[in-house]
Order: sequence, then structure tokens, then C-alpha cells
Amino acid sequence: MNIDKITNFFFEIASLRRLTRSHCQAIQEANDNISDHSFRVTVIGMILAELEKCDVNKVIKMCLFHDLEEARTGDANFVNKQYLDLKKEEATEDQLRELPIEKEVLQILEEYIKRESKEAIVAKDADLLDQMILQQEYFYKDQINRDIWQLHTLKEIKTDSAKELAKKIETSNPFEWIYKLAEEKTGEKIDR
Repeated sequence: MNIDKITNFFFEIASLRRLTRSHCQAIQEANDNISDHSFRVTVIGMILAELEKCDVNKVIKMCLFHDLEEARTGDANFVNKQYLDLKKEEATEDQLRELPIEKEVLQILEEYIKRESKEAIVAKDADLLDQMILQQEYFYKDQINRDIWQLHTLKEIKTDSAKELAKKIETSNPFEWIYKLAEEKTGEKIDR
């Protein structure tokens, strides 16, 4: 066991909390980070895997590690990717070298990148659904910009469950969960 490598890896993944997502450059109100995103994608992936009846454990791992390399490469948006060679695979290999999870995570990420297995497709759909939720939160009252961002994301979704959820997300009020809770707890109807 390389205790120094493991400890440094823990600090490296902790840095994802401070790495804001690249859409913050374009969306003024955005303030989410890679760690937040990975957590949400993992939860969404777990639910999608159950709905799509595939290996939940594998999907969770794909979702959890899908953006690991961004601790070293940053989160490049569409514009950034036109000009950068991110060396994502090299970053991931360097991050995982000598860790007890190295082989397993590299295999899972290779499968995720290929998008040939049902689990990889479900994990990517989870990533896209989180993006739609974020877009809905930021653009709920801005129909024009919301539609532009949502349509791009919708085109990439593959599974039936994710497509059904995406349609619901697209028309949902991001604050509805709070209103429903308040109605349940107070017994009073809230005007929307």
C-alpha cells in the first residue's frame, strides 16, 4: 500500500469542490462545481440503472469517476475544446497509478468512454440528465436560452427511461419539490 499516493489522491479529489464548471463562463448565475455534479450524476445513474435493469454497481462507479481527470485538465466547455488537447486519458492514468483501485477504475472508464455497454449508455444519460436539471434551474424563466441548451442535450440521450425523465425535467419548475413539501407540512395550497 502506497499511503502517500492514496493520501494525495484524497486531497486531489477534494480539490474538485473548488473547481467550478466551465459553463460558469457563459452563465452568470452559475456556481456549481465538479464535485456537486459528480454526486448528482451518481444518484441519477443509480436510479436510471434500476429503471433500465442493468448493473447498478457498475453504473454508480462510472458516474462517480466520469470526470475524475478534470482535477488536472479542468472542465473544458465547447469553446475550450476547440483549442485544447486535454490529454484526459493520460491525466486519469497518472491519477490512478499505484492506487488499489487503478485497474478497476481504468477498465470502467474505458467502457464508459466507448459507450457500447448498456451501463455506459445509462451513465452518460445520467450525466446529460444532470446537465438538463442544471439548465432548467438556471434558465427556468428564460425560455429562449433554456430551449437552446436543452435541445442540444436532449439529442444525446439514449435510454427510454432517461428520455421520459428528460421530458419531465424540461417542463418542471425546479422549486416544485419545495412547494409540495410546504403544502404537505402546512396543509395549505401554494399559488404558483
